[in-house]
Amino acid sequence: MSLSDTLTEFQSAAAQCDSLIANAHMNDSSGVPLLPLIDRQQITTAGFLNLFISWETFLEEALCKLMTGLPTISGNAPTRYVHPPTKEFAHSLVVGVNRYFDYSNHGYVRKIALLFFQHGYPFESTLSSISQDLADMKTIRNASAHLTSSTQTPLESLAQRLFSTPQLGITLYELLTRPDPSTPGSTIFSMYKNKLLAAAEMIANG
Repeated sequence: MSLSDTLTEFQSAAAQCDSLIANAHMNDSSGVPLLPLIDRQQITTAGFLNLFISWETFLEEALCKLMTGLPTISGNAPTRYVHPPTKEFAHSLVVGVNRYFDYSNHGYVRKIALLFFQHGYPFESTLSSISQDLADMKTIRNASAHLTSSTQTPLESLAQRLFSTPQLGITLYELLTRPDPSTPGSTIFSMYKNKLLAAAEMIANG
């Protein structure tokens, strides 16, 4: 499977998450939501978590495929410092002596890219350009996986920075569904989704 296929899979997964959230907020003919609030909350939270997991999968697939010599969509071949014979062996190199590799930690991904490819191409420039956004999404991802006092405080800090006012007690659902102040007509969820899609395209196209 080519890098183009990997990009297409991520784009399809992102579209599915969008559709899931949109369907959860459908109303009946009289304008009443078809689903209760708790269902809308859980579906929206799951939608973001699925999006982020799909992004991690894209990074893993792209990294391992480029390590084995596949070119980017534009035909560029990164200068490799490693030459694993198979994608499975490439994955083993990334994991190393650990039990797994944390693709949600984008600092780790950038370090691996710099170790395995000259100048970290095609990952480093794109990931570094959206490093703050990726850190913000990691905060949301942690809150979607397990909301505790240790995740609520970073979520409130993120919301305060996004909306420029204190957001004590904001829920993850409220954050994701609020309009994005920097992008008219877009929600916070859509804003982050679009940034991941753009980043994936830049990496895949090289």
